[in-house]
Amino acid sequence: MNTPARTSRRRPALAAVLAAVLVSSGCGTLVSQAGGTVTLKLVAADYGDSEATSSSHYWDELVRRFESADPSIRVSVEVVDWNDIDNRVADLIAKGDTPDLVQTGGFADQVAAGRLYPVGDVLTIDTQANLIDAFAKAGQVVGSQYGIPFAASTRAFFYNKEIFAEAGITEPPVTWEDLRKDAAQIHGRVPGVTPYALPLGPEEAQAESMMWTMSGGGGLSDSAGNYSIDSRQNRATFGWLRTNLVDAHLTYPDPGSVDRKTAFADFAAGRVAMLNGHPSLMQKANAAGLEYGTAPIPRKNAQDKVGTLGVADWMMAFKANGHRAQIKKFLSFVYQKENTLKFDEIYNLLPVTQDTRDEMTASGMREDLKSFLATLPSASFYPVGDPSWEKVSAMIKKGIGGAVRDGGDQVLAALQKSAAQAAAEAHH
Repeated sequence: MNTPARTSRRRPALAAVLAAVLVSSGCGTLVSQAGGTVTLKLVAADYGDSEATSSSHYWDELVRRFESADPSIRVSVEVVDWNDIDNRVADLIAKGDTPDLVQTGGFADQVAAGRLYPVGDVLTIDTQANLIDAFAKAGQVVGSQYGIPFAASTRAFFYNKEIFAEAGITEPPVTWEDLRKDAAQIHGRVPGVTPYALPLGPEEAQAESMMWTMSGGGGLSDSAGNYSIDSRQNRATFGWLRTNLVDAHLTYPDPGSVDRKTAFADFAAGRVAMLNGHPSLMQKANAAGLEYGTAPIPRKNAQDKVGTLGVADWMMAFKANGHRAQIKKFLSFVYQKENTLKFDEIYNLLPVTQDTRDEMTASGMREDLKSFLATLPSASFYPVGDPSWEKVSAMIKKGIGGAVRDGGDQVLAALQKSAAQAAAEAHH
């Protein structure tokens, strides 16, 4: 069941409303103006899990300070549940009520529809330069940036210190072979524990797949942006997982049926010794009183330099209402360090701007995020700039769990064929 959307709207003062003149702009959108005042509409995803933690509180306070400093611009904010936001934005566009800004999980479909300003039109040079380069590049479509990174997470390797101690393991694994040996040692000495959680179920199989293929010298796409699901390196990676973890009973019996949510819950409950996770797993582990550690994700060969998986949520600026100058002024405020730092701290997210990362790193207040902050500049991303990615991601979620079972090579070949077809259709 989808959680009902939670909304927070800011309105101009009554006098401004009475004086407003509604003028047609863009694709039939009505824009409120009074005495030179422009109202921007922002639709933002809700990162909270209750009314008390709703992102509406963050945006209300930020907008209040912005409007106090610049009374010529009003900002109306609608905060919508993650389950509903894409449909909400689509409905607004269909009704001719296109927002000026949307903050959500993707952007490629709006680029393909020609609705967005390029980043250079709506960010100051200073703000652009402050974006962590890896995230800025991930927002590009065919060499031009449209997606503005807003918040991020990367992945790290988590391990249960108590289980490691009971199994006689003194440090986290560096290579796949280290991981295999540790998993076998845990299996033999700590009964009732799953040594490594391999969640390849439909919730987030694309993440676990990308982490493993990257650490094996491959990936879900190549440097040119073409899908490479069925590469030689990926076949070797999934073959290693099948032989060394699945068939050896060192992970779940059927990884394709296990979601990330289950793996995280099992780790927090002490039923899993090792897994790949993001910062939110720390909250679950801390709440459970678990003794755990984090480390870089193990790689096939110790000498390989492998970045981690980075995931970003995005801000988009729409052209429909012609508010480029006002959007630019508001985003300049949104991306100031005090604002980005506050949001990241509230929701335990990672920064997308260099000055915020420097602050988090230098302050020493977030030692728990050290492993994550260190990998931000070298993070690699899903091909989110490809308009076919949403479709291909759904295919991977549904089917790639079969790649660690008998006939896994055929699973990769079928996914590659479907992904290539989806890409061809999206680019026509």
